Formats: sequence, structure tokens, C-alpha cells
Amino acid sequence: MVSLPGRYTLTRRRALDGTNPEFACRLVNISRHGMVLAGPVSGALEEPVVTYFDEFGALEGRIMRRLYGGFAMSIVADPERLDRLETKLDWLDKHQRDDIPNTRQHKRIVPKSPHSTLILADGMQVPCFVIDMSASGVAVSADLRPPIGMPLAVGTVVGRVIRRFAEGFAVHFVQPQDPSHLEQLLIKPPARPRRLPVETTVREIAIIDA
Repeated sequence: MVSLPGRYTLTRRRALDGTNPEFACRLVNISRHGMVLAGPVSGALEEPVVTYFDEFGALEGRIMRRLYGGFAMSIVADPERLDRLETKLDWLDKHQRDDIPNTRQHKRIVPKSPHSTLILADGMQVPCFVIDMSASGVAVSADLRPPIGMPLAVGTVVGRVIRRFAEGFAVHFVQPQDPSHLEQLLIKPPARPRRLPVETTVREIAIIDA
């Protein structure tokens, strides 16, 4: 099964405005009985989940097993819907593998390992899911809704929040990065989160803003 981008909500969770927060995810495996997702928030056992993928539409179920960086969930649907899902999976298995090389030619890169860490100005660390990245910035999903302009680091790369969307937010890097080393810098958690290996640290950006 080809890795597919999507989003999900944990229906028992509520944001400050009373809505269900959405998180970005990547499909790891799927059958008519269940699926495995990689995402920033794992949820609790038996917690209801609603997922959405362009290829399948909305799918509902419950968390059956928590995993590092994701979870396994059941799929709850009537037999007719499950038959349609299985037909779609057969079609994807035969056709979508041909599309993999083309995705690597896009300017925005999807990392092989999507899990990283956000480092805030006070040293707080928050797990995050890297949706995609480029030499100038990165889109991430996390259990955090930072304000526009907030300085932070993704892995060891410092930037500033420039946009928010339903599943997460975009960070523009302080300095352009070499795409050939970008995944290593973004995904690898820093050994010393209060001091990052770049010219300007998150804390220094915060002081400048003040």
C-alpha cells in the first residue's frame, strides 16, 4: 500500500473554541478491517476517530492499538461500504505505485520519517508531524496552535510561524536550508534543545521581538 496523506480528528477532543481539532497524518497500511496511521497525536484506546483521505473519503473507527508516532484503528462501516473500499484498495495496489517517482520531483518534499519535535522559545518540546518541507520552510501538524509570527524550531532548524490551517501550521525558516540535508536537520531532535546549531536561536529571536 502506497503512503497517502490525509487528516483525522479524535472526536472526544475539543479545542478552546469548542471545535474538534484536525491533525495531518499519513496512511501506513489499510485493509477492509482497519488501518495504521502515522500522526502527531495517538489518542486513547477505544477512542473514536474520523479520518479523511481523498482516495477513500471519510472513514470512522476506534483506536485499537497505540504505536510510536501513530496508532492502529478499526474501520466501522456497512458491508457495502467495505466492499467499495476493498475494490478501491485493489485498484490503488495495481496503479498508484507508478506515481511514486513523480512525487519526488515536486519542489515540496515529503520526508521518509515524518516525526519530529518542536522547540519553543522557553525550551518546551512538543512532538510534531512533518507534512512536507522545502528549502525555505516546513508544514507541520501538532497538538499546538501557535500564533502567527511565533518563533520556534522544528528539529534543529529555527523559523517563524507564518500561516495556520485546519491540520497545522507553516513555518518559514530564518535561513534557507540545503534540501539534500533538510530531512536530517528537521527530523533529528537536537541534543541540547536550549541551544540550536544555527546562527540565531529561538530564544534570541524572541528577545529581538520583545
